[in-house]
Amino acid sequence: MKKNGLLDKLMHFLVHNSNFVAVVVLCAVHVLLLVTTAIANVTPLVQFNTISVIIYLVCIVLVKLGYIMPVYVSIFLEVSAYSTISTYFIGLRCGTYCFLFAIVPIIIFFGCFLFQGAKRWIIALLLALDFGLFAFLYIRFNAVEPVFRVTPGIRLFLILFSSFVMVFSTIFYNVLYIYSSETERNRLEEKNQQLSTDAHEDALTGLLNRRGFLPVMEQLMDDRSQHFCVAFCDLDNFKRINDSYGHDGGDEVLRHVTAMIRKEMQGCDICRWGGEEILILMRDYDMTVAKEKMEYIRKCIENTPTIFYNKRIPVTVTIGLDEKREDYHEPDDIIKVADERMYYGKQHGKNIVVFEDAAEEAE
Repeated sequence: MKKNGLLDKLMHFLVHNSNFVAVVVLCAVHVLLLVTTAIANVTPLVQFNTISVIIYLVCIVLVKLGYIMPVYVSIFLEVSAYSTISTYFIGLRCGTYCFLFAIVPIIIFFGCFLFQGAKRWIIALLLALDFGLFAFLYIRFNAVEPVFRVTPGIRLFLILFSSFVMVFSTIFYNVLYIYSSETERNRLEEKNQQLSTDAHEDALTGLLNRRGFLPVMEQLMDDRSQHFCVAFCDLDNFKRINDSYGHDGGDEVLRHVTAMIRKEMQGCDICRWGGEEILILMRDYDMTVAKEKMEYIRKCIENTPTIFYNKRIPVTVTIGLDEKREDYHEPDDIIKVADERMYYGKQHGKNIVVFEDAAEEAE
């Protein structure tokens, strides 16, 4: 994993600094060509390579300053000029025309970032000019004697070196393209996953929202073998908390209370139904166990005030409780009953767990 991490960091650096890397490599190529042509005593190419090194040193500065377009144009013009001049002076057999192929990936890779939409015809034009120059050099100098005759060793080195640069450029920029494409795809997948999560979760509390909660209930309602209970919880006097401590204080109370509920009700599906309303779906709970658990939750909330900027904010909760029955067909059937029981508790003192209807209590 460490190796993969180092490789990933390296690829990340190369992708985000590809302009800088390109001009540094091209500068190094011309330094080597400068030395080679100096050994071969080809004075015009020594002079041209010196100018090329200066051009790429300037390009390095331009890249650092963020001026990519002049660098892009400079690379195309310099390589085209060098391929032409070197072919004229040392001949086609030295293979320096292969540098024209070496900049094809650069034209495409950087061009795709510089030119968007309809402007991408510029990339096609540059590629056509590049191939046209290659064809011209090959036809024009195929049977022409060079101005300078280099030794077989120098010629072999130039052929191998120009071929290496061509192959290296093709592989390097393809690897960068593949890596950047995969990185972008992974980023989009993570973003889509986050959007999907956000669509089903409440941003403040991390609980399910209605969109995420109702499909869970619908699945359980359709399964006759599943039994569950639903608790409809509503924090008491929450408007007073918001008025007294501000909405930030109210938000902190919600986070604190929902964190307690999540801790105590692990394995249950919990939903922020809206505002200060919280639904708890208790799978495989019977009414007796659910009542005991909700009474425990009520006491926990009552006895554990929220600390907000060194202030203790007390809060209580009223809970309406119901269980799945055979005559319930939709999630709303059981939720409505639990809501009505919660509302009854609000009207009769609050801070209570109501688990049966008023008529049943009277009996």
